[in-house]
Order: sequence, then C-alpha cells, then structure tokens
Amino acid sequence: MSHNIVQTPPTNSSPADPTPHSRLRSAKALWKRILPKSYLILVLIVIIIVGYYASADFLTIRNAENVIAAASIVAVLAIGQFFVILTGGIDLSVGSILAMSTVIVALTLQTGMSAGLSVAFTLFCCAMAGLINGLLVVWLRIPPFIATLAMMSAVKGFSYIIQSTSLIQILDQSFIEAFATGTILGIRNPVAIFLVVTIIAALVAKFTTFGRSLYAIGGNPEAARLSGLPVARNLIITYTMSGFLAGLAGLIAAAQLRQGSSLIGVGYELDAIAAVVVGGASLMGGKGDPISAVIGVFVLATIINIMNLVGISSEPQLVIKGAVIVIAVFLSSAGGVQRISGFFSKRFGRARPVTA
Repeated sequence: MSHNIVQTPPTNSSPADPTPHSRLRSAKALWKRILPKSYLILVLIVIIIVGYYASADFLTIRNAENVIAAASIVAVLAIGQFFVILTGGIDLSVGSILAMSTVIVALTLQTGMSAGLSVAFTLFCCAMAGLINGLLVVWLRIPPFIATLAMMSAVKGFSYIIQSTSLIQILDQSFIEAFATGTILGIRNPVAIFLVVTIIAALVAKFTTFGRSLYAIGGNPEAARLSGLPVARNLIITYTMSGFLAGLAGLIAAAQLRQGSSLIGVGYELDAIAAVVVGGASLMGGKGDPISAVIGVFVLATIINIMNLVGISSEPQLVIKGAVIVIAVFLSSAGGVQRISGFFSKRFGRARPVTA
C-alpha cells in the first residue's frame, strides 16, 4: 500500500519572523513608551520656531548660552522635586534651601575656608534641611505640603539672620570657575553638572530598586508597605536628596551671581514644580521620569526667554506661565489627552458597518 505524502508549504508566521500585525503592535507599544518625550521635544521645537520668528536675537549663541545657564539651576532643582512628586509628595522648601546655600557658601568663603570644604559644608547643611523634611513627613506624619511650607519659612528666616548684610560678595575665583565660568570638554560647568545629575537620576529611576520603589510608593503607598518595601526609609532619603540638590543648585546660582543672599531663589520652588508637571509627571505620584522633567524646564525657560526678547512685562509673563501650567496639569494628571481623544472620536468617528 502506498501513501501519498502531502507537503504543506512553509509559512512565515514563526516567532523568528513575526507577522505584519505583530510588528505593528510592537511598533505601537514602542511608540507609546517614547511618546511623552517625543511630545515634549516636539513642543520644544515648535516653541523654538516661534522664537525664531519672534526675535532676531533668539537663535544666537549668546542667547542660547544664557538660556541654558539659567535653566541649569532650575533643572537641578526640578530633578530633586521630581523624585518627591514621584512619591506623591511635594517640596515647597527648595527655593529657600537654594537661597540658604548661597548665603552659607558666601559666608564660609568670606571667612577664608577653602572652596572644597565650603562646598561640602554647604551641601551637608542643605541635605540636613531635606532630612528634617523627611522626618516631619514620615515620623510626625505631617502632610508634605505643610511640612515643607514650614521648612520654607524657617530656612528663609535662618538665612536672613545669618546674612547680616544685604548681600555677601563672592570673590573666590576657584569656586566661581568650578560652578560658573569653567568648562569640561568645551561644556560650561553648570551645564555639565546638570547633565551629570540628569543622567544619574535617569539611571536611578529606571534601573535601581530604590527608583522602582518610589514609583510603587507613589502609585499605592499602602500596597508598597504591605509588599515589604521600606517606605519610610525611602521617603526620608528622597527628601534628603531633594535638599541636597537644592543646595547644589544654590552653588551654581551663587557662582553665577557672585554673591549670596536670602532673597535669591524666590519662586524657584514653583518653577521646579511647574517644570516637573509640564514634563508629564502626575501630582498624585507614580508617574514621570527625570529626563522629561528637564525637558519641561527648557520648555518653560524658552517661553520666558522669548517673552523677554519681545518685551513682554513680568505681569503678563506670570499669566502666560500660569496658563501653561494649567494646560500641562490637565493633559498629564487630569486625563486631558484621553478626554480630548474621546471627544473627537465620538464627534468625528465613523460608525462601524453592521454585519448580519
């Protein structure tokens, strides 16, 4: 008896050779992962184009250097603020800690302390202020808004008391070069500092257990606690880190302005919060990334720079900045994108054909 063997032609649906449909789904998944950064970069490009047509001085090397140098201070602040917001908290004291940093470093340099020791002592004091914030939130269970608001007032008063004069000049050239005028591989030191801080923060948030635990704490603190995560310890570390980075931002500000003053940094905490929100983070916690927060800094800094170049006064600038923050919160935290897409799909979507 003979058997006819029927050979079926090979198909191209093996796992090594995915179908067009599966490739499309993979592309969509990848696009969803990179969409927030792509969206922010697109917004930044549009703003740059508007600036180009608004002022002939916008796309100049000098103006770009000024924008980046000024944004470097807020960028370092925003990274520390990002980690606090990621846990569902907020830090209103970073602006005052920045001012305290400028006063402490100016005073210690004035007494003849070396630049290195002065920087280390200043960063230690600022980290301690952040540590106290963390202890107030974790041990005394004071809401972050109230705890950091109290710290903002206390630090501002302390800075004013130890200052004793209207401002303190900084004449130490090694300090000024390290945090303002010096360069590393052709990159100005303030820019290099915020780039290094951004890279470290991105790696910590993405690839470390500590970073992943902060997302869990922001998403559901009780579930994170029940799963065995050291919630209290990580919250204290987060607020301490925010104070440390606020101190680092203060060193950059002090070197650029060549002075220390308790009046420096007024409103910087709001700029940092706004940048984090514009970067797509949720004020409810558990969402966002440091790179997007830094892009948010440059979005706001570029808008302010354009308004300055075209001669818009400070009061309308505050109105425009407030509108930008409201729109950013609506899109990132209030489900604005989903609500807008749902509206257009209902209004303009095509009805599916009815099949028998």
